[in-house]
Order: sequence, then C-alpha cells, then structure tokens
Amino acid sequence: MTPRPAHQGSARALGRPLAVDLCCGLGGWAEGLLAEGYDVIGFDIERHQYGEHRYPAQLVLQDVLTLHGSQFKDAALIVASPPCQFFSYCAMPWSRAKALAAEVRADPERLAKELALFRACFRIQHEASEAAGRHIPMVVENVKGAQPWVGRARWNFGSFYLWGDIPAPMPLMALAIKVPSIKLSEIGFNVAAARRTDLGKGARFTSRDCGYERTAEDKRQHIGVRRKAASAMIAKIPLPLSRHIGAAYAR
Repeated sequence: MTPRPAHQGSARALGRPLAVDLCCGLGGWAEGLLAEGYDVIGFDIERHQYGEHRYPAQLVLQDVLTLHGSQFKDAALIVASPPCQFFSYCAMPWSRAKALAAEVRADPERLAKELALFRACFRIQHEASEAAGRHIPMVVENVKGAQPWVGRARWNFGSFYLWGDIPAPMPLMALAIKVPSIKLSEIGFNVAAARRTDLGKGARFTSRDCGYERTAEDKRQHIGVRRKAASAMIAKIPLPLSRHIGAAYAR
C-alpha cells in the first residue's frame, strides 16, 4: 500500500485547497498555485535545485508511477507536467527522429513505456476521484509534439499544451514559449561553489572559476548539471498560466 503523506488533511484544516503537483520539476505549477492560496505537494523522482532555484513547496521524492490516487482524495486540483523529451525529439524533421518514432510505434511494450507517465496521471486522477466520491479536476501540460501520441490537446498557452479539465475562458498568450529565464553562467557559478567539497582527483584550487581548476571529468559533470538546470527552467509553467488554472479551481 502506498504510504499516505503525513501532511494530508492539513490544507483542509487550515481552510486552504490542496493541489497535487505530479512530475513537478522546478515548480512552475506550484508557484502559481501557492500565489492563489493553495497548499501544494509535489512529486518527482529527483530534487531539482540549481543555486537559488528550487521547488517552492513540499516535495516528495517518489516515482509517480508508484502513486495511487486514493491518497489524494482531499485534493481540489491535480496538475502534472510529464517529461516531454521523447515527444519533442520525435517531432523533429530529422531522419533519426522519424526512425525512432517508427520503432516505438512498432513495439507495443516500448510504446507503453514511453507513454507510462502521461497515462499514470489520468489513472491517478481517476483513483482520486473515485476515492473522494466526486470529480477532482486535473490539468496536464506537455508539448505540441505529444499530440500524435496521446491525442489532441484541449488548449495551448503558446508552446505549453494542455490536456484534461481546461476551464473557460482561458488566457490568450500566443507568444509564451519554453525559454530559459536564468543565466547559465549564474547556474555554473552556484553549482561549482556547491561542488568545491567534492572535486575529484587532480582538481587544483586557483583564483578562477569559484576557486578551483576543473579536471576533464569535472568539466563534463559541470556541463551536465548546467544542461539539466537549463532544461528544468525551460519546462517551467508560466506564472500567468498556473495562476489562472489555480484561480479557476480554488474553493
């Protein structure tokens, strides 16, 4: 049996609606929902923390595939942003991308694996609604390239495409696109400073680059972290969108 979050019920006791944030990343959904007065709990398989950028609400490190929706019967809203890398890559006009898409479609087991998180979100909503005896609304965000795989989106906010219970009216923001909102040089500085206690064999302290000179291996790890940070920031839900959804379902 999936453990019940220790805080569950606290939001209702304090008069605040509870929002469940699946595949929460850096918390684009959470920022808007918190601003609208929700108590938010996020679920992800890893903690995204890059310098001062981190998830702004309570975070549970757990695979969304292992969750059972019955533990969210008190929720007023469920939001989700499953990973979009596969959908984005397969939408590219490259021969390798087209070949990958064809391979996945021809392999039912692999197709199920690629769609597992997206489908799990709707399973969790169904289980939560069944346990609550009422419909619990859910909004799932992904990219345009997901549509050939999971069906047509009900709305899009620029390049942020939405499935599920989309309230009306929705804000028009045709130019909202997934772009980084922080400087990678700042991410690099903070990550490097955090890594100074574990530099690896051969690292030499200097007056440059946060006080040490990186080895080749350390440089590779550093670049990897910067790329993850950029990807996490690109995927963040715009604040106007998350606030609009939150306001529509607050009660």
